[in-house]
Amino acid sequence: MNPRVVAILVVLLVVLGGAALLLQREDAAQRPQDAGSLGRPLLQDLKAADVTTIRIVEPKAKLTLVRQQEGWAIEERAGFPADLAKVREFVIKLIELKVGQSDPVGDADRARLHLDDSGTRVELDGAGGKALARLTVGKKYFRREVDNPERAAADGRFVALPAEAKIAYVVSDPLAQASAKSADWIDRTSFQVEKVKSLEVRYPAGGGWRLERAGENAPWKLDHQKPGEKVDSSRGNAATYSLSMLELADVAPKDAPDTGLDKPTLLNAVTLDGRRYEIRLGKLAGDDYYLTLRASGGADKPREKMLSDYLLLVPKSKFDDTLKKRAELLEKKETKK
Repeated sequence: MNPRVVAILVVLLVVLGGAALLLQREDAAQRPQDAGSLGRPLLQDLKAADVTTIRIVEPKAKLTLVRQQEGWAIEERAGFPADLAKVREFVIKLIELKVGQSDPVGDADRARLHLDDSGTRVELDGAGGKALARLTVGKKYFRREVDNPERAAADGRFVALPAEAKIAYVVSDPLAQASAKSADWIDRTSFQVEKVKSLEVRYPAGGGWRLERAGENAPWKLDHQKPGEKVDSSRGNAATYSLSMLELADVAPKDAPDTGLDKPTLLNAVTLDGRRYEIRLGKLAGDDYYLTLRASGGADKPREKMLSDYLLLVPKSKFDDTLKKRAELLEKKETKK
């Protein structure tokens, strides 16, 4: 080949090679810094079967979930059962978290995103207290502008790993269950007082009433019922049937102050099968009554026996029909025109 042609080809190869290198560098510069981590699991090698303890630590609260032979329990509530489905769902979500974005952050940005001590720390341990995973859950992540970030449904969450404290990750799950509130974790199944034969209500200041029927389809009668008085069957049914529709709002610490249970509203119910219930209602904590339960007679129910060991919180609305005054249970007399 002509030496001159060879020289020209060499020059062209050098030029083309340099151009290719330049394009490669430009492409790398244009790609996001986190391109290599996008889509990878956030918590490597975490397995649900290995998790025996979950700790969720907020700036002013802590909650510990412990796996037991019969399920999961809340340590701060004296072993009250946690909702198994919620625990399982939370662990699976953590396992499935994938990196959607990652950016280097300084101390100011970490504080702004609540990826420092102001955030929520999630710790998962295995047998013998072996640390399996650690995660700091920060602010909600939004792809759009929202008027009220505290209430708006998030598109994801800012998170950080202790070993990579200078990196803020974004995951697509909002991790709403990362909460140290026991109300977000308890098994809400309550006790149900079914097929009531008699119900007595006694108020703290004195007075009350007693409602009774002879059988399941028999009419209700009030104690000391006067001539001309008649119990409104729908109101009598509502007052007693409401006790079969109870659900838990939360479980309070046993040493909770000022519960009002020293001067309670007392409900005594007896069912058609002879089961007896003593329900004591204290003060309101927000929209929920402090409540204690004692049950006896009839067929023993394990759930009721377990609940009797705890200070419960039950929504006020569940007792609205039961706590009506005596006069409200009677049929209204027609006024003569």
